Amino acid sequence: MKLDDRDIAILKVLATDGRITKAALAERVGLSPTPVWDRLKKLEQAGLIEGYRAEISLRKLGPHVTVFVAAELSDHTAASFRAFEDAVRRYDEVVACWALGGGFDYLMQVVTRDIDAYQRLIDAMLDARIGLARYFTYVVTKPVKGPAIPPIEMLVGAP
Repeated sequence: MKLDDRDIAILKVLATDGRITKAALAERVGLSPTPVWDRLKKLEQAGLIEGYRAEISLRKLGPHVTVFVAAELSDHTAASFRAFEDAVRRYDEVVACWALGGGFDYLMQVVTRDIDAYQRLIDAMLDARIGLARYFTYVVTKPVKGPAIPPIEMLVGAP
């Protein structure tokens, strides 16, 4: 899908305010509501908008720890990667996971109540024999910059 300046403006507004009304969105991007609605439907149908979410303050919910885990698998076959990825999706505490090129195979972001709960999770993963050979734990001591709006304009049309 070829994006123009209005499409990019719509994406940028929605990235910061997913609850904005269609009328307010139209006003912010300088269009009337009907064309904004049509563009929004096209952006959703093209898969450019994957969903609308609320940002939850974990700190206000209660005690928790965020841990990044660099993981290395014991076997490097396509089947092993698929099996690990399928298994990781079943652990709610693993809130994000990325396959990596380079030294480690995966980087997981884990959120648990405390370090003890994190260690129980890792023990369960090891006991489940999902292919985890080695892991390296990095405990987040404070957030510095959270999820941010990607530089949409710079990404549009990038090779």
